[in-house]
Amino acid sequence: MSKAPLPVIVADMLWCSVRYEMGFRDYVVWDIRVLKARERATWMTHPKAFRLNSSLNGPDSGAIVGDKIRFLTDFADLTRREWLDASSASVDELSEFLTRHPRVIAKPSRGEGGAGIAIYERDNIQDVAEWRTSLIDNDQTLLEEVLTQHPALSELYPDSVNTVRMITFRDPNDNLHVIASVLRIGNGSVIDNFASGGMFTMLDDEGVALYPGVDKQSHIYPTHPVTGTSIKGFAVPHYPEIVAMISDAAKRLPTVPYVGWDIAVTPDGPSLIEANHNSSVFQMKPSASGIRTGLLHRYRDAIGPGVLERR
Repeated sequence: MSKAPLPVIVADMLWCSVRYEMGFRDYVVWDIRVLKARERATWMTHPKAFRLNSSLNGPDSGAIVGDKIRFLTDFADLTRREWLDASSASVDELSEFLTRHPRVIAKPSRGEGGAGIAIYERDNIQDVAEWRTSLIDNDQTLLEEVLTQHPALSELYPDSVNTVRMITFRDPNDNLHVIASVLRIGNGSVIDNFASGGMFTMLDDEGVALYPGVDKQSHIYPTHPVTGTSIKGFAVPHYPEIVAMISDAAKRLPTVPYVGWDIAVTPDGPSLIEANHNSSVFQMKPSASGIRTGLLHRYRDAIGPGVLERR
C-alpha cells in the first residue's frame, strides 16, 4: 500500500472525487492510491451507482421493492419460504408459526445492510405475547422461516445463509444483463451481509468464485477462517436456475430495470430473498485479485455510456 504522506493522499482523494466521481470509501476499499490514471478510470463508483438508481428506476421503486412484505407477496412463487407479519398476526397465529418453524429470522419490514436482523429459537421464547411486543418495539416484525441452504454452501459456512447478490439491468427489449454477480459469505454471524461482518467474492458468468473472500476491513481470506473451505474456485449450486429465475423476476418490475437481487440456494433450487433498487457496488480490490481494473465496462456494456457520465 502507498506510503505517501497523509496530505498527499487526502489531496489525491479529492482529485479522484472530481475526476472519477469516486467516493472516499471507494478510494480506500479499491486500493485506488496505487493505481495509474488509466486504471483508475475503469472503476465503477458509488456516486455513479446512485445516479443509475435515480435515473433508471422510477420514483415508485423504493415502495415496490423496499417494502419487504409487499415484495414477499408479489414474488410469493419464487421465495420458497413461509413468512408472517408479527404486527398484524395474533398471538395464536405466532404460536402456530413457531410450531411449524422452531427457528425463525426476524427483520425490519424495511431496512438495508442486515441491520436489525436476528434469529430466534422457539425453545427460548417463554411468552409469545411478550415476544410479539418486543418484536414490534424493536422493529423486527417480519418473521421468516430459516431456509435450509444447499449442503455445498453449508460446507463453506454453516451458520448463515450465504447468498448471491446479482446486479442486473433489464433493457427496453426485456433482455436481462447480469452486470455483476457476488457470493456473500457469513463470518462469525448468522447473516452474510458485508456491512455486518460478512465477506464477499466475485463470481464469473458460470457462478464460480474468481478470487479469495474479502471483508469490510479489507482482510483477505483464501480459505474460510471457520471451515477451512477454499473460496476461490467455489461453484455456486444451481447457478443457471438462479439466472433464469432473475430473468423472470426482472420482467415483473417494469419501472425498476436496475436491481440488486439477493438469492439463497436451497437443496431444491434458488430462493429469492429480496431486491434492492439502490444496490451497492461490488468489485474486487487489486490486492486480493491481482487485477488492477474495475467493472465499469460491464455497466457500460449493459446500460450504455450516457447515464453513467456526469452532466
